[in-house]
Amino acid sequence: MTRPRPARLVRSGRATRDGIPEATVSRLPFYLQALTALAERGVATVSSEELASAAGVGSAKLRKDFSHLGSYGTRGVGYEVQYLIYQISRELGLTQDWKVVIVGIGNLGHALANYGGFTSRGFTVAALVDADARVVGETVAGLTVSPLESLDQMVSSLGIQIGVVATPGPAAQEICDRLVAAGVTGVLNFAPCVLTVPDGVMVRRVDLATELQILAFHEQRRAASRLTSEMPTEPQDLSGALGALAEPGTAMRKPRAEAAG
Repeated sequence: MTRPRPARLVRSGRATRDGIPEATVSRLPFYLQALTALAERGVATVSSEELASAAGVGSAKLRKDFSHLGSYGTRGVGYEVQYLIYQISRELGLTQDWKVVIVGIGNLGHALANYGGFTSRGFTVAALVDADARVVGETVAGLTVSPLESLDQMVSSLGIQIGVVATPGPAAQEICDRLVAAGVTGVLNFAPCVLTVPDGVMVRRVDLATELQILAFHEQRRAASRLTSEMPTEPQDLSGALGALAEPGTAMRKPRAEAAG
């Protein structure tokens, strides 16, 4: 007779690694950022409430997210900061170095190439590419901008896994197609358009205008709510005003009643 597996084995953290919800994955970088800041201040352990506050989420949601990693913390002690940094970094794939190519070296491309946060978080900008002959040959952040025609060769020779599309919208799909054809399976899209990719290729879109529009929506709702809360709502305010208007009329009718008597 087959005996059931013990529950403690079924709850292994590695058993759920491939089943981490996408919403949880999207929050892991925020946890990692908060934990890194704590480590820099010399904090060894942190409670779920403190970490959730630093990451901008609810503590119940944080604990549920961490349960997918197999990390439950220690009751009365909290979570070990350095251990969680390693664990989340491993799940995000940041324990290895990722090579990145930026295509489109305009103002945004320049800013991305010079951003120092990539290296500290496991990413190396290995190549810069542009289709504009006036830009090709320039040195940006210590790298020489290469022509678009060399993209395939650079992806292969440098072992590039991630492509950043920083081109105008009309050119973005063609650039994405070339990246995918060259073997890139991860694309970060800054162009104001939706890219179509085959199965097996992941695209993440960063649209600053969209984010600003969402902020504008919430600001408008907040302003409308504030105006509503400032409007008078007590019924006696209106009745008092009507009473004040009625009193003069009553005084005017009184002399006429006396004259009639």
